[in-house]
Amino acid sequence: MMYHILRASEFLVITGIGINELKITKKALVWPLQKCRIIDVTPVNYTFEVNTMSAEKLPFLLPVVFTIGPCVDDRERLIKYAKLLSHHERDSHDVKDLVQGVIEGETRVLAASMTMEEIFKGTKDFKKEVFDKVQLELNQFGLLIYNANIKQLVDVQEHEYFSYLGQKTQMEAAKQAKIDVSEVKMKGEIGAKEREGLTRQNAAKIDAETTKI
Repeated sequence: MMYHILRASEFLVITGIGINELKITKKALVWPLQKCRIIDVTPVNYTFEVNTMSAEKLPFLLPVVFTIGPCVDDRERLIKYAKLLSHHERDSHDVKDLVQGVIEGETRVLAASMTMEEIFKGTKDFKKEVFDKVQLELNQFGLLIYNANIKQLVDVQEHEYFSYLGQKTQMEAAKQAKIDVSEVKMKGEIGAKEREGLTRQNAAKIDAETTKI
């Protein structure tokens, strides 16, 4: 019989006699014929590049950094996480491979449904949808995304699509800027001529009134 008190980032998972499935607590007396295991709930960083393809089968890289851990404020999710760790260690390759597999799988499915231009022009929406889909899959393991940083989309060597689209966007913006400047200049010239015409009209009116006097 042992009494356990844990650190802030730890929970005690107890199984065995007198317990239905499992019990999760911060401190407890563990009786004979019961087993206990300490689980760490500190979020873990996952950093890697997802190699994926667009709807046109054009490859690109998506560098991602996800901070993922169990949701300690949700008892049901915490139980799911404890069940996951009952088969694997927290820092084991199995858990890392599981999380990475979810992120890569959801990203590839989403990218395959969009053209390269749609991904490029809707980068923010694309990243948000990746986040939402990954979180939906992680829910079954009691895991929560605490932070996600999906970085700038990167071209694969010899496939410089994003560079081309970026240059195209810059050229279109520059062209539009020139048009805007020309329109402003033209409006300015028209306004100047209108003011000049009004000035002449007013001068003629004053001359006419002076002549009458």
